[in-house]
Amino acid sequence: MASQRYNRYEKARIIGARALQIAYGAPVLVETESTEPILIAAEEYDADVLPFTVKRGER
Repeated sequence: MASQRYNRYEKARIIGARALQIAYGAPVLVETESTEPILIAAEEYDADVLPFTVKRGER
């Protein structure tokens, strides 16, 4: 996912949404020592394992 070149707002939205999922008990997709959902979500984003897509509106 990170290879698609998300802007900083899209990245923040993706990580935030994933952190909320983790906080509510979703399985973690990477091996990590962290226990904070936001840090886990950031690690998953960096590992390019998140199944999120961003639909951009027409300009």
